Amino acid sequence: MGKSSIWTSEYQNIFTQVQVQGPPEMGVVEDVDLSERGNSASFSKLAGWLGNAQLGPFYLGGLGMASLASGLIWFLMVGFWYWGQAGYNAGVFMRDLFYFSLEPPGPEYGLGFAPLAEGGYWLIASFFLLVSVMLWWARSYMLAKQLKMGKHVFYAFGAAIWLFLVLGLIRPILMGSWSEAVPYGIFSHLDWTQTFSLVYGNLFYNPFHALSIVFLYGSTLLFAMHGATILAVSRFGGDRELEQIVDRGTATERAALFWRWTMGFNATMEGIHRWAWWFAVLTCITGGIGILLTGTVVDNWYVWAQDHGYAPLD
Repeated sequence: MGKSSIWTSEYQNIFTQVQVQGPPEMGVVEDVDLSERGNSASFSKLAGWLGNAQLGPFYLGGLGMASLASGLIWFLMVGFWYWGQAGYNAGVFMRDLFYFSLEPPGPEYGLGFAPLAEGGYWLIASFFLLVSVMLWWARSYMLAKQLKMGKHVFYAFGAAIWLFLVLGLIRPILMGSWSEAVPYGIFSHLDWTQTFSLVYGNLFYNPFHALSIVFLYGSTLLFAMHGATILAVSRFGGDRELEQIVDRGTATERAALFWRWTMGFNATMEGIHRWAWWFAVLTCITGGIGILLTGTVVDNWYVWAQDHGYAPLD
């Protein structure tokens, strides 16, 4: 047993993962409504390579079902619009899928309701998408409350929703036209992003956009550093992070020493999660602020940057 456990520990590397499969873990039951929770679970080796091998139990509840139903309506509406653009031809649909787009109403309609073929269909689809996202957000709060968790996931999701609302609802309303919103399409979305930057003087000179990129790259770096560190010290119990937080062991000591040797500073086993959470959340918050100010407060970011010594004068 001793040799086997040592061999298993040493065998672990970046490509392998121990998959423990025992009785399914059905979760907490104290003070939790079980009437709408699934009562079965299964295991998947493929899922185990990516995360936990157990699938289920599932719980949707009223909010979850309403959110999925509303989201499905949006998905089907966009899909049928693409299907019509493809001339109801399956081959064309698959070939040109990335080129299809459901566009918002033109500027001539302002914030009014346009004919279906000229943006009204986009408005209806957007309503169902908004309902779906907001219901799922509410669901994340109710589940966290029911399980007596912190509301960290709820607030993090809210940061992403903030950016979503700025792009598709808040900024178009402030600009007085639904035409400012983002279309539903792969390449059309990319085209919108490029055009948006060109029209308003290059987002490169938008300081909030710059902050958003800093936090985006920073969060990916922090998550990579943390994930790599925990995997590297998992043979010493580093994956049992809660224990390492309250009772520092050799895994924590080795991880801390590595980063002190590397850059003279290390986060704690708890602090690294706060760093990563804030960096990820601030990506969406600062990005949303930058988009919201564009066109409403600043018409040309390059000129603004010149006026504030941020860009070179011509």
